[in-house]
This record gives sequence, C-alpha cells and structure tokens, in this order.
Amino acid sequence: MNSELTQWTGPEGLPRFDLIADDDFAPAFDRELAAAEAAHEAIAGNPAPATFDNTIAAMETAEQGLNRLLSVFYTLAGVDSNPARQALQRDFAPRLAAYGSKTSMDPRLFARVKQVAEGMDALPPQDRRITELALRDMTRAGAGLTGEARERMAQIRSRMAVLTTEFTQNVLTDERDFVLPVSEDQQKGLPDWLLRAMRAAATERNRSGLVMTLNRSLIVPFLEHAEDRALREVMFKAWTARGTGNGAGGEDSNNLPVAAEILALRHERAQLLGYADFAEYKLAPEMAGKADNVEALLGQVWQAAVARAREDEEKLTAMLHEDGVNGPLEAWDWRFYAQRLRQREHDFDASQVKPYLGLEAMLGAVFDVAKRLYDLDFTAIEAPLWAPDVRAWRVTRAGRLMAIFVGDYFARPGKRSGAWCSSLQKQHKIGAGQRAIVVNVCNFTPPEQPGAPAFLSWDDARTLFHEFGHATHHILSDVDWPSISGTSVAQDFVELPSQLYEHWLEQPEVLDRHARHFQTGEALPADLRDRLIAVGNADAGFATTEYLESALVDLAFHRGTPPRDIMARQGEVLESLGAPAAIPMRHASPHFAHVFAGDSYASGYYSYMWSEVMDADAFAAFEESGNIFDPATARRLEETILSRGGSAPAEELWLAFRERMPGVDALLKGRGLA
Repeated sequence: MNSELTQWTGPEGLPRFDLIADDDFAPAFDRELAAAEAAHEAIAGNPAPATFDNTIAAMETAEQGLNRLLSVFYTLAGVDSNPARQALQRDFAPRLAAYGSKTSMDPRLFARVKQVAEGMDALPPQDRRITELALRDMTRAGAGLTGEARERMAQIRSRMAVLTTEFTQNVLTDERDFVLPVSEDQQKGLPDWLLRAMRAAATERNRSGLVMTLNRSLIVPFLEHAEDRALREVMFKAWTARGTGNGAGGEDSNNLPVAAEILALRHERAQLLGYADFAEYKLAPEMAGKADNVEALLGQVWQAAVARAREDEEKLTAMLHEDGVNGPLEAWDWRFYAQRLRQREHDFDASQVKPYLGLEAMLGAVFDVAKRLYDLDFTAIEAPLWAPDVRAWRVTRAGRLMAIFVGDYFARPGKRSGAWCSSLQKQHKIGAGQRAIVVNVCNFTPPEQPGAPAFLSWDDARTLFHEFGHATHHILSDVDWPSISGTSVAQDFVELPSQLYEHWLEQPEVLDRHARHFQTGEALPADLRDRLIAVGNADAGFATTEYLESALVDLAFHRGTPPRDIMARQGEVLESLGAPAAIPMRHASPHFAHVFAGDSYASGYYSYMWSEVMDADAFAAFEESGNIFDPATARRLEETILSRGGSAPAEELWLAFRERMPGVDALLKGRGLA
C-alpha cells in the first residue's frame, strides 16, 4: 500500500499528491476499510461494560485511516475527475454504504451507546454532546429496526450510494463534454475580458479560436453581454439540459429516472423510521424543526421577491420590444436586458470594475478581513498539490498554527462545477491534537496565459468570500472531538459563517483598500465603487425568485408521496407559485446536485435563506457597535459560534451570540426587497 495515502509527508503535514497514483487507491481502500471494520468490531464486541472511553471515544478514532484516505480520494474526484477515478467511485460507494449500514445499525454497538447515554448527564459538556449525537445518529440510521425492516434499510442505503454517485457523474459528463466554438460574427457585445477567457478555454481543450463551455463563470457573463440572441438561447438550453438526457452526454447521462428513484427510496427510508415523509425525517434535528416553519419563512420572502421580479420583468420586456423582438421575455433574455437596465439606471458597466477585481487583490481582501477580525496571518507555502495553480497557506495567530488553507480557484476539464469548502483534516484534541487542513474550491475563469493576472466578476468575488467564510469555521475550530469539529453543525446553521463573511466584501473601506487596478495600482474610483455596491440589489427580484423556486421544489419533492415524474412535479410547483416563466429554477432538478448528489441539502436547500436571516442579524451586531471590525463583537462571534463547531445545538450557539432569535426584516432590507 502507498503509505502516502494515510501518513502524509508533505510540507506542513499535507499529502504528497505527486506521489499518489490512481492505482494506489483500491488496495489502500481494501486495507483501511478492513481496519475500520476491525476497530468497530473490537468496540461492539468488547466484553467489558460500556463506558464513554471504550465506546464513544473509541468510535471517534475507529475510522482515522479510512477517513484520511477518502479525504484525499474525494478531493481528487471533485477537482480532477477522470475515468479511473469515476470507476473507483462507483466501486467504493456501495461498499462504503454496506460498511456504514453494518456499523451504524449494529445492535451490539447500539446497546453500548445507549448504556453510555443513560449516564451522560455526568459527562463533561462536549463528551455528553457526542454521546447524544451518536445515539441520535444511530437511531436515525435504523439501529433500532429489526427483521425485514432492518434488511430493507441496509438495501436502501446501498442502492442510494450507487444512485447519488451516478447522478453526480452524469452531470459532470454533460459539463465536461460540451464545447461550442464561437465564430467572430457571434461575438458582438462580448467584453474583451470574456473573449480572453473563451480563448483560454479553447486553448485548455487543445482547440483554436474561442469556445463556450458550461462553466458558470463563462455562462453568466455570456448571457449578460452576448447580443446574438439565438446563441444565447443555445447556450442557455445547453446549460439547463445537463442531466436531462438531452445534454452533451446523451441518454447515458439522463438523471430523471435516477432522481425519481432517489426520492422514492428516501421516502421509504423515512417511513421505515416512523416518519410521514423524508421532509419530516430530515428537518427533525434542524433548527427549522418542521417543513411548515420552512414554508412560512420562504413564503414571506417569496411575496416580496416575486413582486419585485414582476416589476423588473415589465421593464425588461419593454427593452426587448424596443430592440424589435415581438414576443415574451425568455429565460435567455433576462440577464442580457438586466445588465442593460443596470447600465441605464445606475450608469454601471461591469467591465469597468473587472480590472480592479483581480484574484490576487480579492485574496488580499479576504485575508485582510480575517486579520482584522480574528488576528489571522497567512504565509504562502510551497507544496506538491493536485494542479500547478493550486496554492496553500500556513494560517497562524501570534505565531501559533491555526490551520493549513488550500485554495483551488480555476475551472479545468474534469472539475466538478460550483464552489465548495471541504477539509482534508479536521481539528481535534485527541492525543497531541491536530489543526484543520481546509480546502476552498471555486471555478473561476483562468487567465489566458499562465502567470497572467486573473480577474473576477462581482459574483465571483462574493463566492470567494463565501467559501472562505466556511473556512473560518474550520480554522477557528477549538473542540475536543472530530465529529463536532468545524462545519459539523445543523445543515440550516452551516451557511451562517459563509454568508456572514460576504458582508465585508461590500464595505467601502475594504474595497478602497483592496480593489485596485491591476496595472496602475489605483483604487477603485469612489463613484464607481458606490455604483457597484448600489447595483448589488438591482436584480434582487430575479436572484431571490430563482433561489426560492429551487428551495420550494426541493421541499415539495420530499413532502408526501414522492413523484414518479419529477419534471411534471417541478412544473406543478412552479405553476402553483405563479413563478415568472422567464425566471427558471436556479438549479433545475436533473442537475440539482445539492439535492440529488447526497442527502446533505435534500429537503434542506432552504438552509441558505434560513442562515441568511441570521447572517443579516449577525452583521447588524457589528454595525450596532459602530465598527464593522469591532474586536469585542468578533471575539464573541468566535467564542460562541466559530470555535465551537457542533459542540452544542445550533439555536443555543446563536442565542449565546445574539441573545435573541432573528426576524426576516433584516434579510429583506439587505436584499433591497423591503
């Protein structure tokens, strides 16, 4: 076995990715899975009475080697997929599901956990918390089931592992295989920076000229600027065809039957555990508690959002007709005319801002905010990572190591779309303890030539801040056990740190310091800065509506009997909402990876808005202090939320910081909908 997969020897304890080959994973997986099974068997079969140390604490380290191996593998599978890694994913998924079923449903282990839980009130708070969570999670996994129900639960989990892997790979195939050459006469309206990005995309794929791909950092600005309406339609339909069977991968990438089966199996699993449907099961441990509470929140925001969207739709349709197009505003028209409307009403052209939003400048802003809030310092380190443009930093506070931070910022063929934060290693205090190795992944458009400056859109810059907000949850984590470390919190609480961090991007003093022209070093002119901030909510009706459509469809899928035809159900929900035809869901169901690539956001996509209610109120705490970098408020945020991971229920952590529950008013005001 290649020992580098579990015993990392790179700088600062990073894996040596240059020493790892795809052929190394299968034998390492066999060995580490067997080791984890043996460790769990030793715990479950221990003849001594169950104690916290020999049961709960032992469970925290039982999968250490397997977790290290899988963190390397799934990092690579997400950022640099290839046929060999996809085949390994298909092999690993059902085996991991079988292992998970065996351990989480082991009646001997369940009995020991229950025995420890009977006396957990005498345990220290964090020990009590992980005992409570172990009992809850095993119960929700089906450990209390017997006979046929128990066997069926194991079958469902195994099948789900196959289906969610298939869903992810189908979307990736459609994204990877789509490339559309763009001729010179189709380029009218496209800014120079976008043309350079399209040329770079062609070069990366060994093509000449300019091409469009399904990278969001290309698609969105293309739809905003391309004057060729027919080509906008082609690109929009290609973007929304992912996973439908009509995408670049053809029928082999059809996710519709995959998603329908996932929904049916989730429903069956929930009912085996005594819940009416999957939404009831999923929301039971979340802050929201039940689906009615979610619908109440989303409904309040929906009314304001769709009213604004209808107002904007009238304006955009009038502009469409001014251009001689006699017909309704279509989905591929909205961003184009919204961009023109911003120019008309705010005298704002996004291309004027682009030279001031270099990746290096915005990284400087991200790190400076972390320094001013949490006294964190970032020192670049050289390390052999998975691609030449991936970077790493040592994060310290007053000389003390806090974490290792890795950033992978550019789109590449084989990289999963979107942006995310993950960890190669979690912080904990077992033995000598360890600090987190946290990874931010984005899909920004790379520079045309290696070494040339890379530029971000305003949306890209927001994404950069968002994902680093997640990273702070890992970097500042200060708990005893890995199972409650970092972002191991309720799903509708996990987005609070990320969305809160976005607020600092919009602050004039941050932009004045860091948004500087890549050639001259001059600051972003104050009037342009103010227009940039003001225009942030110019299309809030559209942005909020497309998000809410996705959240409400997700919830509807998981309430009651699951649909056989997911597209028909999606259409019914949107029609019942009175959703504008020109604003489709942000993530249509066949490529809705949040919901169908795993259970984390299933019946939980609402959590972004649930957290936004809190992040708006949390930032208000800084504003109320009179200093957006107020040390006392930042320290209280770290001590009550960021350092504590999942060591207490989310509502308890929130109340410790803010001393009251938030309302929706700050969110509506922040989005410009109030």
